[in-house]
Amino acid sequence: MMSRSYTNLLDLASGNFSALSLGGRSRRMSRTMTVPSSLAGLDEDDDRAISVSSDVPSSIAQDRVIIVANQLPVRARRRPDGHGWSFAWDDDSLLLQLKGGLPDDMEVLYVGSLRVHVDPREQDEVAQALLERFRCVPAFLPADVNERFYHGYCKQALWPLFHYMLPFSSSEHRAGGRFDRALWESYVLANKLFSQRIIEVINPEDDYIWIHDYHLMALPTFLRRRFNRLRMGFFLHSPFPSSEIYRTLPVREQILKALLNCDVIGFHTFDYARHFLSCCSRMLGLEYQSKRGYIGLDYFGRTVGIKIMPVGVHMGQLQSVLRLPDKEQRVEELRRQFEGKTVLLGVDDMDVFKGINLKLLAFEHMLKLHPEWQGRSVLVQIANPARGRGKDVESIQEEIVQSCERINKAFGNKGYSPVVFIDRPVPLVERIAFYTIAECVVVTAVRDGMNLTPYEYIVCRQGISGADSGSNAECPRKSMLVVSEFIGCSPSLSGAIRVNPWNFETTGEAMNEAIALSDSEKQLRHDKHYKYVSTHDVSFWSKSFLHDLERTCKDHFRRRCWGIGLGFGFRVVALDPNFRKLSVDGIVSAYDKARSRAIFVDYDGTLVPQTSINKQPSAEIIRIINALCADKKNVIFVVSGRGRDSLGKWFSRCKKLGIAAEHGFFMRWTRDNEWEACSQSTDFGWMQMAEPVMKLYTEATDGSYMETKESALVWHHQDADPGFGSAQAKEMLDHLESVLANEPVLVKSGQFIVEVKPQGVSKGLVAEKILSSMMEDGRQADFVLCIGDDRSDEDMFEGIAGIMTRNLVAPHTSLFACTVGQKPSKAKYYLDDTTDVVSMLGALAESSETTSFPEEIPGPPPTLAENRTETSQ
Repeated sequence: MMSRSYTNLLDLASGNFSALSLGGRSRRMSRTMTVPSSLAGLDEDDDRAISVSSDVPSSIAQDRVIIVANQLPVRARRRPDGHGWSFAWDDDSLLLQLKGGLPDDMEVLYVGSLRVHVDPREQDEVAQALLERFRCVPAFLPADVNERFYHGYCKQALWPLFHYMLPFSSSEHRAGGRFDRALWESYVLANKLFSQRIIEVINPEDDYIWIHDYHLMALPTFLRRRFNRLRMGFFLHSPFPSSEIYRTLPVREQILKALLNCDVIGFHTFDYARHFLSCCSRMLGLEYQSKRGYIGLDYFGRTVGIKIMPVGVHMGQLQSVLRLPDKEQRVEELRRQFEGKTVLLGVDDMDVFKGINLKLLAFEHMLKLHPEWQGRSVLVQIANPARGRGKDVESIQEEIVQSCERINKAFGNKGYSPVVFIDRPVPLVERIAFYTIAECVVVTAVRDGMNLTPYEYIVCRQGISGADSGSNAECPRKSMLVVSEFIGCSPSLSGAIRVNPWNFETTGEAMNEAIALSDSEKQLRHDKHYKYVSTHDVSFWSKSFLHDLERTCKDHFRRRCWGIGLGFGFRVVALDPNFRKLSVDGIVSAYDKARSRAIFVDYDGTLVPQTSINKQPSAEIIRIINALCADKKNVIFVVSGRGRDSLGKWFSRCKKLGIAAEHGFFMRWTRDNEWEACSQSTDFGWMQMAEPVMKLYTEATDGSYMETKESALVWHHQDADPGFGSAQAKEMLDHLESVLANEPVLVKSGQFIVEVKPQGVSKGLVAEKILSSMMEDGRQADFVLCIGDDRSDEDMFEGIAGIMTRNLVAPHTSLFACTVGQKPSKAKYYLDDTTDVVSMLGALAESSETTSFPEEIPGPPPTLAENRTETSQ
């Protein structure tokens, strides 16, 4: 059966995107193409989420990984005669290097764009050649789309923001310009075109998808909408900014939600992951959990894994280059060139965030403050060509050249230039030669995702294992590093001298310290670094990521999944097979058949929304409850953590309603009954111990407040800063448990609360007591409904799950334990929100109102009503 894809996702990005109509139509490519195929648009009319499983049959059982990135690991150039193209692997590409960590029998397919423009008339031929020879599927972006996508939104918006540059300027030619919706639309369109290429070759039941970097952050939503159970990971190679920076992005929630459609999201450092988790907490209300060393976010029943693993270098590639005769020849040339000099080396892209000029200022400061290094030290700065463009790059390049000229003029002389500035592409062999002769590598980037320059330097200084002759034998195995504390590799290099690059004076002192250290100290630091770098290479990184992806996805085909939501709000709900939405028709049918019913309903978050400012029940809720209470077969209880005064006042118009207040500490069967205390505990001396602790945290936590009930104390922090409030709640929980260790109380945390209440008080015990009373009075229930939304209601769900074995209800009782919201629960059913709850209760009330009741109710006489003053509950 041919697959159809959802291709109208640009309605997502708010607006009418006419740019989507590129005119082509497409059919699915076979797993191995044998003839050129015209790639056309996918079905534009499928605007629905495809649920549960793919309709694409699996062709082979072997797993395959599809690696997706903005650029393919292939170099393409037109042949000298102008006819056709020649292709070669890009050995420097991380995408190619990571194959070393994948299983030998795992097939790898690449999807990405080429660095060159290919004429539309040649695209089919190029695509066929790349697929057959390189297992690559090219995504050909129209030139105007690629310009706005890559040089526009990626380089002018995302790249600066992720490196902490706020959009103060509206200039089109400067990085960090203000939000341009047209560029965002092109970004989404480009991601959509990538998704089409993937859909053409994917086998969703066999394939893993591994997406790389910030260029394709919208891609997961396109793929997840098409294949609900797709096994998909994403790795961000740039920094992820703090929430204070990220929240300035106008499409912040769209990008977060798109990333959360992955199964695993990877970051280089804990700081980047922490920032992402903080954004999810503050903007989406999602909290992470750490279990057995793994961090996970629960997102509509799916666990999204957070992977923290810095990438490494390709040891094999570096060691093979170290063996080349060309490298040895270049090393000898450089040693002659810098004979008698101590070489400090910098290797950076020409970029505003690499801090090249800060490095030059630091070196200048070192020469001024330590004149003994004048004439004896050289800073070699290699500047790779800029990947972006604009006034910022031009400005920083001009500033660097001026600094080099100034330093060389001030401290240089005939035959000696303190700064050697190499502003051209440097081949890997030559770069390794520079690493080999450098005494110290200096990295002063003000923000960088990872930066592998220090790793490459360490491997090159180690040389080739087992080599005893040649230039390698003359080079001691020692190295020194001065690295910025703002780069991703910094936490891994504990022996490096870490600096704040903005303080060029301390950076200059660090340079002096690095080259002045004793050889033995340099050797110790080098050995420590090499041990880490050699064991945490790129293969280790890719193997670890894939292992986490496999572990996270192991239950994909066991769980029930379906997609909900529009646009970037689309997400897949994954639930246990036994956990399903409560059918109104099903519960009404069971309700009509029942002879004696017990209904327990929570209040906050169940009858009224948690976010509602006005917490009083609406007239509609009062009407429904009165209709249910009027049915003589029913016993209706509102079971809440609220105090009895507020509940009694709000439901004063419900004459026959039972209320269990403060989680069941106080209970009454009808409005005219007296309140009764359900706990034997009458000693509340513990309140005098707990109250000062709670007041302390209330004063220290802005936005929090303390609620004093008759039987309990509750600390609320829903209006506090999410991160600080959560941290304070955990601290308070430990504090109270310590203070009240010998008291007959229970300290529990809930949704934005910490509560202290007497032991033996819970909603579960309330439900058991009511059902037991009904049985003793000859009205054994054969229909039980419990509805709630938070942790305290889980006690009730757990309690009614075991009532059948204790004969508290009839043998064939219909049990409905229902939570509000799709989340892990001990309940077997769920309803989406309070609106669904009220609608369901309204359907039950309507059934009661339209049913004709006989004069006498079947079964034992209702002595329960006589004992409780009122004739029914």
